[in-house]
Amino acid sequence: MNPRPAIANPIQQTVMGYEAGCLGFSLQRDLTANGYNCVILAPSTMAVSPLGRSVFKNDKRDAKAIAKCLADHNYAKVFVPDIGDNAVGEYIRMRDDAQDFVVVIKQQICSFCHRHGFHYSAGAHWTAKHYKWLKSLTFEHEVLRENLNERLLLLEKLEEKVALYDQRIQEYSESKQYQEKVKKLGCFIGMGTNTALAFVTEIGDFSRFKSGAEFSSFIGLVPGEHSSNGNGPGMGITKAGNGHLRKMLILASQSMCRGSVGAKSRELKRRQKGMSEEVIDYADRGNERLRRRYYRLIQKGKCRNVAVTAVARELACFIWGMMNDHIDSKPASVRKKVKMA
Repeated sequence: MNPRPAIANPIQQTVMGYEAGCLGFSLQRDLTANGYNCVILAPSTMAVSPLGRSVFKNDKRDAKAIAKCLADHNYAKVFVPDIGDNAVGEYIRMRDDAQDFVVVIKQQICSFCHRHGFHYSAGAHWTAKHYKWLKSLTFEHEVLRENLNERLLLLEKLEEKVALYDQRIQEYSESKQYQEKVKKLGCFIGMGTNTALAFVTEIGDFSRFKSGAEFSSFIGLVPGEHSSNGNGPGMGITKAGNGHLRKMLILASQSMCRGSVGAKSRELKRRQKGMSEEVIDYADRGNERLRRRYYRLIQKGKCRNVAVTAVARELACFIWGMMNDHIDSKPASVRKKVKMA
């Protein structure tokens, strides 16, 4: 009598999933720890019919759509970061939220002064001279003076909080786990400690992207397309994927688009100190290329925002190359000679 075939564990055969959203990674980690095969689906990659998108959403329709995508493998899995990386990434996001509050308070103070007839025109805002001017203002009613004082006090406390957060993030970046990667990314213009550590913690494994173009597509910096033959009119960037990293990359590109080609600030020299010649050469080539590209686009009449976004997209490719060690140590002139030979 033939032996009975072993029955596979039904839990191992079952694949379950949910759309990326407010649930984060906690549910996936709990299910995986209990032996279930759970994946997180990227909503932008789920193959759902356009008709289904136009119908009102409910749990039943969403469950059917997710089950169909899982059965047909018409989706892309969301990368689940390490718990430690996720924690540090959340801390950086908290710091950025506090910085956004600082910007809002500053805007509110300027609007408050404008509403009551005070306009500062003696130079740049938020300098020591500007703060002195704000404290010297005389209002018609004491409650208005108290209002401004409370806003300034709130601004001071928020700025102190941001400074404490920056100090803590600097300590995280100097840990053995992140130090080398953060220093490599810091060789690019605009990639300070906060931005570099955010990319390291939120991306995790850069090698999961096959090319720099795929990496920039993940961040949502590639132009969209609405045509069947690929020759349709250009559209704006897709803004898919990680919006937090996309915002940080745009801010880094704005720093890249200021200054002359080949110039290095004192801060950039400090960040590059102690790095290998290959890494510095690769970063310098990228910095010079991106600045030249920005000025060429401006000379052609491109809008500044379009030029900055184009630089951000190419900067993402350089970041991918740096993190995957696709670095050619030979200078550009040597590479050209070798290619011609």
